[in-house]
Amino acid sequence: MNPGSNGGWLLLAAALLAQAAPAGAQDVRQLRTTPELTGYVETSRYADVLAFVQRIAEASPLVQLDTMGYTLEGRALPLAVVGRGVEPNPASVRASGKTVVYIQANIHAGEVEGKEVAQLLLREVAAGEHATWLDSLVLLVAPIYNADGNERVSLTNRPLQHGPVGGTGTRANAQGFDLNRDHMKLDAPEAVSLARLFAEYDPQVALDLHTTNGTRHGYHLTYSPPLHPNTDSAIVKLLRGPWLPSVTKQIDAQTGWDMYYYGDVGGQGDRRGWYTFDHRPRFNTNYIGLRNRFAILSEAFSYATFEERIEATHLFVSHVLDWAAGHAAGIRRITAAADAHAAQLAGQQLALRAEFERSRGPVEILLGQMAEERHPYTGATMLRRTDVQRPERMYEYGTFTPTELERAPAAYLVPATARAVLTKLTQHGVRSRVLARDTSLAAERFAIDSTWVSEREYQTHRERTITGRWQPEPVQLKAGEYLLVDMAQPLARLIFYLLEPRSDDGLAAWNALERELQGARQYPVLRVPN
Repeated sequence: MNPGSNGGWLLLAAALLAQAAPAGAQDVRQLRTTPELTGYVETSRYADVLAFVQRIAEASPLVQLDTMGYTLEGRALPLAVVGRGVEPNPASVRASGKTVVYIQANIHAGEVEGKEVAQLLLREVAAGEHATWLDSLVLLVAPIYNADGNERVSLTNRPLQHGPVGGTGTRANAQGFDLNRDHMKLDAPEAVSLARLFAEYDPQVALDLHTTNGTRHGYHLTYSPPLHPNTDSAIVKLLRGPWLPSVTKQIDAQTGWDMYYYGDVGGQGDRRGWYTFDHRPRFNTNYIGLRNRFAILSEAFSYATFEERIEATHLFVSHVLDWAAGHAAGIRRITAAADAHAAQLAGQQLALRAEFERSRGPVEILLGQMAEERHPYTGATMLRRTDVQRPERMYEYGTFTPTELERAPAAYLVPATARAVLTKLTQHGVRSRVLARDTSLAAERFAIDSTWVSEREYQTHRERTITGRWQPEPVQLKAGEYLLVDMAQPLARLIFYLLEPRSDDGLAAWNALERELQGARQYPVLRVPN
């Protein structure tokens, strides 16, 4: 079918009308996504997604709908709660005792494969497939996170990508923000909504579904665990140990498709290698790792066809969920232990900044070969992967090592007047309390040696860098003057990175303390060492 013709549009309209029949009037297996209805020419619009998930929820008691928040333009962000005997609310999901998995798609609305796969998974569960998942899991499915960007469709939004030729949305949201850089500063309502979801539903596992371009490699899909060196080591060990390698082997045996850790070829000479992305928790999976939860980034390959990208993402997510269902109790034990460990970090050295760490020896990376094709409506070049692979041995820069460390305190003291900081901490789910009486403390105060902001604006901010050192100082605090942020809580790793002045992704870096830092020689947040 060619939706570009009048006959094609009539067929599509007829199919959509047929799907609008009341729930129960047809077999749920007959519901079709927009790519399926258009021969993979188009991706789903916001209204398509809402209508599809609503019909699934009407047809199956296993799928219920909640709203996780709103976009800047007021679009409700749908959240499908999938499980047996649970209601679509945090209390019911947490009381289930099952492992909770959050699946997020479309954070970049030009990378649309995850959005389509989320709908496929809901249809399959409603049709009775994957029954073993629900023995041990509850799924939270957010199919269209960047809903505003999704509606800004253009045929030219993803240059070189192989379809959908009917266009995709934009990388940015309605504010012009890259939502996958907003997880620490929480400037966008979508990011605030996500932080609230994690605080309330508390999923133990998260999948973040993307599409990559960049290096012309030989993989159908690449993936990554959390990359920040402060992530609980047991979480990283399980992901890099049995979990992700097992999924890779199963898919290879099933399809012959190769998948590997995310990377791009970069560097020159002896620094040429396979480089992963950034360690900072502004990125979704790194942020979730600092919350002591398992996080997996999925990146379908941009130059595979649209249909192949959907298939690769579907295979990957399905196998990840198979593994999670079979090891659900172990996943819960590890996250519970990570929470307990985080509450005992006082006195330990943690990373403030980091750099790439080179692998011990070269590894084999599969590079690929692309063929050029023409977009049928714009004439622009599209790249299409071929089955040609060229193995090359190179060093891998897939992990990070600290370049600056700092000892974690027992608590932080935030001035009650620092409203921007206190608001962000609350949005992240951090617990704090007002000092209700006059208090004398052996505290630490940070002496600023130098501070400056970037000349280049990034997402409406000029990132601030601070140098200096903590010094002991006895203080007399008046009642109500400060809020105590105790590190004896599960989010201690995140608190440390948010409040330390030298952190490369903290609230000071994101200008939340600009008023307090003007002309200051001391950082306004105090620490309690013991």
